[in-house]
Amino acid sequence: MSAPTQALALGVGNLLWADEGFGVRCVEALAAEYEAPENLTIADGGTQGLYLVDLLREHDPVVIFDAVDFGDAPGTLRVVENDDIPAFVAGKKMSLHQAGLQDVIACAKLLGDCAQNMLLVGVQPVELEDYGGSLRPAVRDRIPDALAVAVEYFESQGLMLRKRSTPVASSVITPGLDLERYEAHRPDAQQACRIGDARVLNRTART
Repeated sequence: MSAPTQALALGVGNLLWADEGFGVRCVEALAAEYEAPENLTIADGGTQGLYLVDLLREHDPVVIFDAVDFGDAPGTLRVVENDDIPAFVAGKKMSLHQAGLQDVIACAKLLGDCAQNMLLVGVQPVELEDYGGSLRPAVRDRIPDALAVAVEYFESQGLMLRKRSTPVASSVITPGLDLERYEAHRPDAQQACRIGDARVLNRTART
């Protein structure tokens, strides 16, 4: 495999489970608010797990945005570099995609050509068990800080990102799932139970 020529900003997580969507919302905002150089790929990694291996082999440097249980106060932002990343995403797993991220890094290293320069920008979630819910304010408010960390890191690696005077429509998010539309059209908790249908739960309890 040829030497990597592209940098990568990667958001991982699940938009449908409240603060689990932090990583994806970060790359959505990055693409909307910053003009990226041609040698920077901005990608929504979602919950693709091992399908992301080649991204880590083909790009360097890499910034990964994610919601991670660091054991910190909710909404706390933490930055982890290089070889320390697998330990943090594996220590207290909250979802299948985090186990996948640890495996992605391990597989990329096993196959060779894994990015040598990686940065994890993680936030301590407030709420995960809210199907159809969105980011909690304490987590959403950290997106600008997460982007600032990423921009500074990329600049230290020789990539310059310029802030747009007016944000544009993000090109990385699945159509229809952009934050504005997601917030405008999802039913509230009164209309759609997000933790499981009480009728099913009660029936299960009786059996």
